[in-house]
Amino acid sequence: NNRSSLPPGGGRKTASSLDEGEIGECTHVTPHHQKKPKNYSRFYYTIKSGGMKEMLEFLSEYFSAQGIRLYAPVPLAACTVARRYLLDRAEIDPASGTVIMLAVPYFTHAATDPARNLSAYAVPRDYHLFFRALFDDLLPKLRERFPADRFAGFADHSPIDERDAAARAGLGIIGQNGMLITAPYSSYVFLGELITSRDIPCTVQDIRTCEDCGACRRACPMGEIGTCLSALTQKKGTLTDAEAAQIRRYGSVWGCDICGEVCPHTRRALREGTVYSEIPFFEEQTVTRLTLEQLDRMTDAEFSDRAFAWRGRDTVRRNLCLFEDHPEKEKTDAEPDLQS
Repeated sequence: NNRSSLPPGGGRKTASSLDEGEIGECTHVTPHHQKKPKNYSRFYYTIKSGGMKEMLEFLSEYFSAQGIRLYAPVPLAACTVARRYLLDRAEIDPASGTVIMLAVPYFTHAATDPARNLSAYAVPRDYHLFFRALFDDLLPKLRERFPADRFAGFADHSPIDERDAAARAGLGIIGQNGMLITAPYSSYVFLGELITSRDIPCTVQDIRTCEDCGACRRACPMGEIGTCLSALTQKKGTLTDAEAAQIRRYGSVWGCDICGEVCPHTRRALREGTVYSEIPFFEEQTVTRLTLEQLDRMTDAEFSDRAFAWRGRDTVRRNLCLFEDHPEKEKTDAEPDLQS
C-alpha cells in the first residue's frame, strides 16, 4: 500500500535532506550508516504536560519493542480524508487530533533470493495480519492508560491518504514511481497509522519529491506492454497470448519490484544494510519461489494468509502454469542484481 494516489507536490529537494535535521516538533529522523538500524524516529519530550509526555514515552517504547523505527506525527486536519465514516465510527473529529504515521519495513534477506518469483512484499505473510495484531494489542493498552482520549488504528483501508500523510509527516519523499521512499528502507515499507483525538504539537512538512533520475521510468516495462506488470499478474480471467508472454518474460507470478530495485535509494539502503526489516513477522513463513506443488499443498487457511490470496487461487495458478511449459524466463535489462 505504498503508492501515491495524489500527484507529487512541493519543491524538489535531494534525498540528503531527508537523512538529517528536525522533521517536526515531536519527531526527529537521525542519520544512520550502520548495517543494523537503531532508531530513525523518536518523540521529543519537550511538552511539560505529564499526560502528553507519558503517552509519547509509552508509544516510543512500544514501537521500539515492535521493531518499528520510523514514525512521526502529523495533524489530522492536514491530512486528506478519503473515508470520513471511519473517523466517525472511531468518534474522532477530522478537524482536530493527530495521526502518527508508521513506516513498517518488510524487506528481508529472503527477498534477495535470485530465484524469487514473487514481489518482495508477497514473500512474507499478508501485512494486514501484522497490523491487525499490532493494533489489537496496542489500542486496548492506550485506552486503558489514557481513557480521556480516543484511538484507532488503520492500514490500507484507511480514512486518510496514507502516502500523502506520511510525506507530510516527514517520513519520506515521493518518487516518480508514485512510491514513498524512506531514507533507511527506500520504498520497501508498509504504511499504517495510529489516529488519536489528542492534539500533539507537530509540524506539517512540505511534500518532497525525488531527484527524478529517471531510473524507474527507464526500467518500467509499462511503456512496452501497455499496462503495469504488477496489475497484469493480478488480472483475473484469461490472458491474451501477448500478456502471457510478458509475464513469462519478466518471470513474476505475482507483482513487480522493478522500479524499486533500480532506484538509487534502494541501492544505497542495500549497500548500507539498513533496508532489512528486524520485525520477526516478516522473517517467518516466507515463500520466495512459489510452485504449483506449494500452492496445491496450502490449506485454505494457509492460502488466506498470503498477500496474493485476495485474487483467489485461480489467478495465481494461471500464472504459475505459464511456466510449466516455459520454465526458463528470459533475462532482461529491467531485472537488476539486488546485490550489486
